[in-house]
Amino acid sequence: MANPWTGEVELTLDGERHVAKLTLGALAELEAGLGTGTLVELVERFEAGRFSTRDVVMLIVAGLRGGGWDGTAADLLKVEIGGGPVEAARAAAELLARAFTVPEAR
Repeated sequence: MANPWTGEVELTLDGERHVAKLTLGALAELEAGLGTGTLVELVERFEAGRFSTRDVVMLIVAGLRGGGWDGTAADLLKVEIGGGPVEAARAAAELLARAFTVPEAR
């Protein structure tokens, strides 16, 4: 089970539970993958509801890798995410929120 106090978010991939977390390493990987722009711009896109599917995939992959998953974006595109695209977007947004806020402040 995911621990929200440590920034964890739970996802189900092909019926198997996984824990995602945006560790410092995962955030660095995510920022490198953005190519242009910053994590702050990514957060702003989510806050404004202007995020792309690519943003969601990148966040989910970074979070899963931070949680110990060895997959890639190509691997994620081949699995069924429990709850579908809506759940993936919700989990991505939750990963960002948990990475950049103190739990008591929410």
